[in-house]
Amino acid sequence: MKKIAVFPGSFDPITKGHEELVRRALPLFDEIVVAIGVNSQKKYLFPLEQRLESLRLVFRDQPKVKVDSFEKLTAHYCQRIGAGYLLRGLRNAGDFDYEKTISQLNSIVGDGLETVFLISNPEVSHISSTIVREIIKGGGDASPFVPEEIEGLISRG
Repeated sequence: MKKIAVFPGSFDPITKGHEELVRRALPLFDEIVVAIGVNSQKKYLFPLEQRLESLRLVFRDQPKVKVDSFEKLTAHYCQRIGAGYLLRGLRNAGDFDYEKTISQLNSIVGDGLETVFLISNPEVSHISSTIVREIIKGGGDASPFVPEEIEGLISRG
């Protein structure tokens, strides 16, 4: 049976932290689906198609990485595509407390869905999409925080 993991997020935009996490997880799984969860109640800085394009650009050299989007519950999406694992990154203790609760709920809703946590490397643990969005909205240079493949895309955001 293939070991398929889903790395869910809004990726608005994808950061160097997201990229680093996926690349570190590649040896653990047969396939990693980087999946944008779409929430119709949330306002995004970048449209869905641009975020999907960004993900495809960043991971174009990785045949084990697939890019997709979904609506509703992450656990149900995992069941639909046959993924047995969720991939999540932990930057700090606050992330752990939040992610622990979510992983326990996903295990119940997702009928045994396992969450695999990787601790962020110190070089990227300070980066969050929220902060990067604020830099972009404020007219700052976000290039130190995003993969170089998408620097042009975010400048036209």
